[in-house]
Amino acid sequence: MPGHSEGAIIIQSDLTILLDEESADAEQARDKLLLFADAMKQAGSMHTYRITALSLWNAAAAGYGAEELIGWLKQFRRYELPFAAETAIRRLIGRYGKLTLTAVQGGLLLSGDAELMEELAAQPAIGKLVSGRLTKEQWELSKNRRGELKQELTRLGYPVIDLAGYHTGEALAVKLRDVTLQGKPFELRPYQKLAAEQFYREGTVQGGSGVVVLPCGAGKTIVGIAALAKLSSATLILTSNSTSVKQWKDELIDKTTLKESEVGQYCGALKQVRPVTVATYNILTHRKSKDAPFSHMKLFSERDWGLIIYDEVHLLPAPVFRMTADIQATRRLGLTATLVREDGCAEDVYSLIGQKQFDLSWKVAERDNFIAAVSCTEIRVPLTPAYEDEYKAAGARSRLRLASENPGKLDIVKKLLGEHAGKPTLIIGQYLKQLHDVSRSLNAPLLTGEVPHEERQKLYEQFKTGEIHVLVVSKVANFAVDLPDAAVAIQLSGSFGSRQEEAQRIGRLLRPKAGANEAWFYTIVTDQTKETEFALKRQLFMLEQGYSYDRLQHSDSAADREATTSEVE
Repeated sequence: MPGHSEGAIIIQSDLTILLDEESADAEQARDKLLLFADAMKQAGSMHTYRITALSLWNAAAAGYGAEELIGWLKQFRRYELPFAAETAIRRLIGRYGKLTLTAVQGGLLLSGDAELMEELAAQPAIGKLVSGRLTKEQWELSKNRRGELKQELTRLGYPVIDLAGYHTGEALAVKLRDVTLQGKPFELRPYQKLAAEQFYREGTVQGGSGVVVLPCGAGKTIVGIAALAKLSSATLILTSNSTSVKQWKDELIDKTTLKESEVGQYCGALKQVRPVTVATYNILTHRKSKDAPFSHMKLFSERDWGLIIYDEVHLLPAPVFRMTADIQATRRLGLTATLVREDGCAEDVYSLIGQKQFDLSWKVAERDNFIAAVSCTEIRVPLTPAYEDEYKAAGARSRLRLASENPGKLDIVKKLLGEHAGKPTLIIGQYLKQLHDVSRSLNAPLLTGEVPHEERQKLYEQFKTGEIHVLVVSKVANFAVDLPDAAVAIQLSGSFGSRQEEAQRIGRLLRPKAGANEAWFYTIVTDQTKETEFALKRQLFMLEQGYSYDRLQHSDSAADREATTSEVE
């Protein structure tokens, strides 16, 4: 055990943890913290984490107990572990497994010890869901209140282990292929097989719902397809955009025995409801007016689905959460690269989709060559003099936009394109005017939400085949866009301090590459402005995954880069 002056972490009574990146055992301490704590922010070499009820319950679901977690904190502590912190960890993690939900004839049974049930009885939100109290330890409730009960218990700090089971849904004959339709050998990677098995759990009530977290480019779609094949039942797949709908359909037909007539697309002009149906979140949440009903939410009941897959589950909109609360008897699989919700709705993912079932470290995937090794660099440029007075007089939001659209960034883009000449490059930004200006200056094609779907597909294909080497893209390329050959990404601007957006954009580069299997991500930031503050927040997720950002001033060249490596908390 390290001495108190050498430990990497400082634990505070409120379950906040400070990690000193300069400590000799910082990396080992961080690897443990990520199993049961959430990264919050960074200041210099100090990283701030917070232990929450959800982070502890996910750790408990993965098999870690209070003694093990407390042992790690004591192993890496700099000062004594506060008694209040240790007590809180034991109390919160001790709540996991105290309540269970099982099926009984015609309804559900909530079970727990008498003292806890008495405490819950005093909660009006719980009392209205209970139809009868059989004993002090067991209550009856209607099966259609299953999701609502789980949400309320999670909000109150009492997670329930749901063992009420699932219906099988409409049977579907489907198997994975050994050789794809393209003639390539196909088998699940070890972690993909394990992730699918962790979700399925041999078809028992212990499995059937939960979230699988895999790095971008590591094959989340394949895990979903494997789960579908294991269950062999009608499946509804929800994803982020129409491009992703097409990619899901192509993968399903290429890698399973499903016929094209068995896979439907439900987006845009196509409204195909088939044994496997792929739809977008946008179409489900469409309605003619604010007070009108959702036109397409009926898709949830159009067939007897045995599985619903939520692709990019961190994007799940509130109306889909509400519908999901009503279909808890249907198996549910969430897929994501970043189980980070900027809106604070992580509790709803936990209670309605399920706990984290599998999580693969990005650096482990990189080490095993399942994803490309990416170098991350932040380049700081001064604000163009013509903008300085306007920047000083502007409000906070306008200041960020002025800094983001700094024209001085264009020279850096041109230099980077010269350094990586011939490599497939994405130039990514938030603001359309900025992107149009860059596109015209570089004579490079521009892909935004304004571009029709058919034209988007054509640009994607031209990029994949090497007909075009540089593609300027808006946030439409943040999610579920398959550009496997992209080797360089240059970020001009982003959505405030969004950690998941940063990770998703880097994810465009991570599909394995032939040869050296490497890629480069650059984020260009206007120095001494609000943009630098938001850049630190954006980088947080990646830094905690073990990546580092080199920080350079605009005058630095590729030949003499010796910038300080900065590991984010």
